[in-house]
Amino acid sequence: MPYIILDRDGVINYDSDKYVKSPDEWLPIPGSLEAIAQLNRHGFRVLIATNQSGIARGYYDIAVLDCIHEKLANELASVGGYVEEIFFCPHHPDDQCICRKPKPGLLQQIQKKYGLTMSETFFIGDSFVDVQAAQSVGCKPILVLTSNGQAALEKYPELGEIPYFANLAKAVNYVLSAQKK
Repeated sequence: MPYIILDRDGVINYDSDKYVKSPDEWLPIPGSLEAIAQLNRHGFRVLIATNQSGIARGYYDIAVLDCIHEKLANELASVGGYVEEIFFCPHHPDDQCICRKPKPGLLQQIQKKYGLTMSETFFIGDSFVDVQAAQSVGCKPILVLTSNGQAALEKYPELGEIPYFANLAKAVNYVLSAQKK
């Protein structure tokens, strides 16, 4: 059964410069939940790798993050989808931890726990750091242009060398067509 790794904010749900600090602020991007359900129907096990420095900044705590993720799971279930597990980095960027993307720690945790062959695993994100993290462990990166993706593509032209799509639904169509080959 294949695996796929997704970033959360800006890929599945709308991102915010003020952080997603509560379940009420967590709003799915249209089509994203259905895209995950489509992956599930095609045999993919979906994992999430997300930076959540709002915890270190004191904007919310792990209990609130758990409630946000419970909302994600419930809304996803309502369209027939699920996520295997969510891995997150709670640290501040200044902490220099190994798990904050673009460093490879979160993806290494996923690889160790699930025994993934990273060269066969897609990672879909909306930022340069997502692409860097994917490349650092040998994943196949995909950029979505929702949230930070368009600005990242403009700022870092080299991102044009990897597959990029308007949103998660279009990226999932690409992954499913690549799987058939």
